Amino acid sequence: MSMSQHNMLDVSRHLKRLNKPPLKTIKSPDGDVIDCVHIAHQPAFDHPLLKNHTIQASPWSTRPNFHPEGTKFEESKKVSEQKTRSSKPITQLWHLKGRCPEGTIPIRRTKKDDILRASSVERFGKKKHTKNIPHQPRSAQPDLITQSGHQHAIVYVEGDKYYGAKATINVWEPEIQQPNEFSLSQIWILGGTFGQDLNSIEAGWQVSPDLYGDNRTRLFTYWTSDAYQATGCYNLLCTGFIQINNEVAMGASIFPLSGYRGSQYDINLLVWKDPKEGNWWMQFGNDYVLGYWPAFLFSYLSDSASMIEWGGEVVNSESDEQHTTTEMGSGHFPAEGFGKAGYFRNIQIVDGSNNLRDPKGLATFTEQSNCYDVQNGKTGDWGTYFFYGGPGRNPSCP
Repeated sequence: MSMSQHNMLDVSRHLKRLNKPPLKTIKSPDGDVIDCVHIAHQPAFDHPLLKNHTIQASPWSTRPNFHPEGTKFEESKKVSEQKTRSSKPITQLWHLKGRCPEGTIPIRRTKKDDILRASSVERFGKKKHTKNIPHQPRSAQPDLITQSGHQHAIVYVEGDKYYGAKATINVWEPEIQQPNEFSLSQIWILGGTFGQDLNSIEAGWQVSPDLYGDNRTRLFTYWTSDAYQATGCYNLLCTGFIQINNEVAMGASIFPLSGYRGSQYDINLLVWKDPKEGNWWMQFGNDYVLGYWPAFLFSYLSDSASMIEWGGEVVNSESDEQHTTTEMGSGHFPAEGFGKAGYFRNIQIVDGSNNLRDPKGLATFTEQSNCYDVQNGKTGDWGTYFFYGGPGRNPSCP
C-alpha cells in the first residue's frame, strides 16, 4: 500500500487508539509531544487478556517484587553530573520542559505523519519480519542473502537457559544515509527457532527516520512472539508492554550524547524475568524500573531465553548499488577504542537462580567486518565488554 492509499479514517481511528487522553502535556525541545496518561489508561490495557489485569507493582514503587542480586548499577559519572534543578539526572530531552505526575506514564504522542510513513496502518510500529531475523546460532550460520540487507556486529551466548541480560551501552548519534534505513544498538533476548515462531525482547537505542520522523537517538523497546510477523511492536505502539514509570518515555530522545574525542555517555539497561510471576521486567539506569512484558505474550520466553545477543544492527539497502554509508555505533571501527568507537560494557546474563553472571562462551558475529566490526575483552571495571561499529561504505567496503 502506498502512502496515497492510506484510508484516512483508519489512520484517525488508529491515532485515537494510540493517543490516550492526557492529564498533562509537555512539549519537548525536539518537537515531540509527551502526554502524561493515567497509568490505567495506557495502550496495553486495550488487550483483551489485560482487561482485568492488576498492575504488578504500584506506580510509586521503584522496584518490582523480585530483583536479580547485585544489580545496583554504578551510574555513569558524566550523566550523574548533569542535574536538573530537582537534582534528577537529565536522561531524556523532554525533561528540560517538565515531568509527568505520579500515577501517570509519559507517552510520546503519535502524529498522523508517523503513520503515513508506514507501509500500512497495520504495519505501523512494527519491524519488517522478512528482514529482521537476528543472527542465527553457530549451528545455522546465516545465509547472507537471507539477511535482506541487515548487517550486525554483535556478541552472543547460547546453549543455556537465560532469564535476563544487562549492559551499559555507549550512546551516539550515527548518520543514516536514507530514511528507510536505521541504526540501532541493543540487547536481544531470544527464544524459539529462527523461523516462524521466534520470541524476542529487545531494548536499546536507535536512530530511525521512518519510525520517528527525525535523526535523533531514541530509547526503544521491541517484542515479538512470531518472528516479527503479526505480534509485537516498538515501544507502546501496540498492546503488550505495561509501563509503571512516570519519568522515562519509550521512543523519546536520549540526552546527552557522546562526542568523538569528547565526553562519553552511556545508559544502563537490564531486562530480567520475575521468577515468581514470570513477567519480563525492564530497568533503565539506577532508578527507573520502566515496566514489564506479561509472560502470556510469549511461548518460549514464558519459560526462558535460549540465546542473548548484544550489539549493533543497521539496514543496508544498497540504494545506489553501493554499500550504505549508514553508521553503526559511533561510525568508527572498534580498533579506535574509547572516546572514538562505541562500546557495551559490564554485559551480564541472569541465571536460573536470579543472579547476574558474566556470560560464558561468548562468541562474536559480523557479516562484513570491513564495514562494521566487533572486538571483545574483559577488565576489572568494565567486566565483559566490547567495542563495535563502523562507517559502512569505505574503501574496504565498497
